[in-house]
Amino acid sequence: MDSIEEVMQLFDKIDDGSQNYGDCTVQSLLADIDGDIGGEEFKELAHEIALVAPQLKNSATENIFFSRSYIFSVNDGCGLDLYLKQMAALVQKLGLSDTQGKFEFVKLQRDGAHLDAREDLSVKLRQKADTDHVCIDICDWMSEVQTIAFRNILLEISEICTSCMVVFRIPFVDKEVLNNVCKAINDVMFVRSASFPPYTTEQIDAIAAKHLGAFGFTAEKDAWKGFNARIREEANDGRFYGNNTVVKVVRELLYKKLLTNASQKKDSKVITAEDTRELCRTLLSDDKSGMEMLAEMVGAESVKRRIAEIVAEIELAHGNEALQSPCIHMLFVGNPGTGKTTVARILGKIFREKGILRVGEFFEHNGREFCGKYIGETAPKTLSMCREAYGSVLFIDEAYSLYKGEDSKDFGKEALDTLIAEMENHRSDMVVIMAGYTDDMERMLRGNVGLRSRLPYKIEFPNFTRQELYEIFVAIARDKLPCADGLLDDVKQYFLNLDKEFVESKNFSNARYVRNLYERTCAKAAMRCQLSQGKTVRLEREDFARAIADSEFANVNTKSKRIGFGN
Repeated sequence: MDSIEEVMQLFDKIDDGSQNYGDCTVQSLLADIDGDIGGEEFKELAHEIALVAPQLKNSATENIFFSRSYIFSVNDGCGLDLYLKQMAALVQKLGLSDTQGKFEFVKLQRDGAHLDAREDLSVKLRQKADTDHVCIDICDWMSEVQTIAFRNILLEISEICTSCMVVFRIPFVDKEVLNNVCKAINDVMFVRSASFPPYTTEQIDAIAAKHLGAFGFTAEKDAWKGFNARIREEANDGRFYGNNTVVKVVRELLYKKLLTNASQKKDSKVITAEDTRELCRTLLSDDKSGMEMLAEMVGAESVKRRIAEIVAEIELAHGNEALQSPCIHMLFVGNPGTGKTTVARILGKIFREKGILRVGEFFEHNGREFCGKYIGETAPKTLSMCREAYGSVLFIDEAYSLYKGEDSKDFGKEALDTLIAEMENHRSDMVVIMAGYTDDMERMLRGNVGLRSRLPYKIEFPNFTRQELYEIFVAIARDKLPCADGLLDDVKQYFLNLDKEFVESKNFSNARYVRNLYERTCAKAAMRCQLSQGKTVRLEREDFARAIADSEFANVNTKSKRIGFGN
């Protein structure tokens, strides 16, 4: 491939469900299924269907096959489209179906109008069941599978879908909940289940390597660290879509690599650690030790001292066989932007360097991300997130959001109970750091007796002083856009004149406030250069003056309202 355009044309062919099985044989299709990453229970199902197909045909009992329905317990982006396409192709190749039907999707919504839902489903099924198979999403009915309304819907399905396959789709849930759904459906329809666990890190790497190999690219061993860090960034917002997200990141990685090749006049087909480092926004530098990175942080002297004490204590216990293996989970309390996430990320690096953690990577999630949407989804989701973090740091921001009160039926309690069990079972192989506002975290600890004892280390993050806020601005500006003479003097004057109550309040965002102000200054500079058709962007005093004139920076009760350009 000699150009970016050629590669971009091929991107659309990466596992997008466009595989054509028209000319394949049963053996080649089964080999293709076996070669897929993950989906072990589906592979067993495929071979089971292939094994029984001759018996069904010889005895002319194909109708028995179509009387059986299926439950696929699978999350978004974990291959449902591909599995359904392979299943439809397999049935057609085995001669169990005369048509080359595909699976049509039907979402069975639950809005209180049971009769309307049943009638609406009936219309959709009669339109599709004659020529196609159907996949029915019953996620909204997870808590009502034992009701008469749901049973009536199953009866409607069994009466209409007599010559096509029916697959019910639910999210990945624990076995007990899956068995309960199976039992409810089995009262009306013969059913077989297949569960699809979320991809492991190793499986994600294998998927990515497969996609890279399709274009003749390979990756160095050290490159996967940056790639996995980017995948974690994608997952940190709670919207990770398995294979789809992996494909998206691979596309971005390949594009950046080709752009690098073009600018350097190279034709490299090997993805390096530097390539994936450019892909990831939060990967820590290996040029400095964790303790050096901690020391370079602006302010937070009390936090640095406390971290040094904790590391020394854990290191001593970890290296002494006479002492019990220490519990190393922690509680970080303080207001937003006080460095909790940054310190947690550095701490993973320190623990890896000290031999306390075997991996030392950083996994960040918001508290509510551990909660499922449906009954039975929370525990396996929480377990999966914990498994990813074995040997590393699991950072839970706004952890207090998991606790809604003692009498709450919220899924947060189930997530907390699962987390506590994992924290105990992996007390020395995973660091769970729960972070949030001081008062909210204390309320959560009072409401869960078992949690406090499993968080032996507490670190309080104070708000930054006005001088430290100025120093953070300088640190952000360093090695970025050049600053005009006098600009940093204006910046210092602005921060030193911020109202004390404002910078010490619970709602002040500290370093985030500084970063937002710097980025706003850059935006003003970019606009100025664009209007003046300038080629070099430099931060001028007037850019900062215009930035602090915006409402979110001007209405903060500074002692002096006239700062910067024009004084």
